[in-house]
Amino acid sequence: MRLSLQVQYAICGVFDLAYNGHGEPVQVRVISARQGIPARYLEQIFGRLRRAGIVASKRGPGGGYTLARSAATITLRQVVEAVAGPLEEGLAMEDEGPPSARAHRPDFLWLALAARLGDLLDATHFEQLCLEAARAEIPRVEAEAPMYFI
Repeated sequence: MRLSLQVQYAICGVFDLAYNGHGEPVQVRVISARQGIPARYLEQIFGRLRRAGIVASKRGPGGGYTLARSAATITLRQVVEAVAGPLEEGLAMEDEGPPSARAHRPDFLWLALAARLGDLLDATHFEQLCLEAARAEIPRVEAEAPMYFI
């Protein structure tokens, strides 16, 4: 099974916010450059993630995206379903062919697969991914020191 490019980009974008965001707004163009994702495409994906309550946006100078809640509460399943819809629908077999052929298919299997995959994705939080990335020595962007103007 292969995750769509849109889902892969969504996971990379949310991971980038969790790993490199430091709780501060990050512009899409910055995430885009760091992850190698087209900025316009990522903006569309982040719109879906925002509507799903996974990321929050801030407009204006110093604006960008942040995680809407802690990385410990955001699961891979939430991100996948925000972009691709419910797993059950994505794994269901198309209703093609005559009804007599569909009667002999193992359609029960698709729901069982969706449930198992859903359990795995539900058990994986972005906080865990950040810990694994740190163990794998994935380079992390340091938080910028605050600038004070007088």
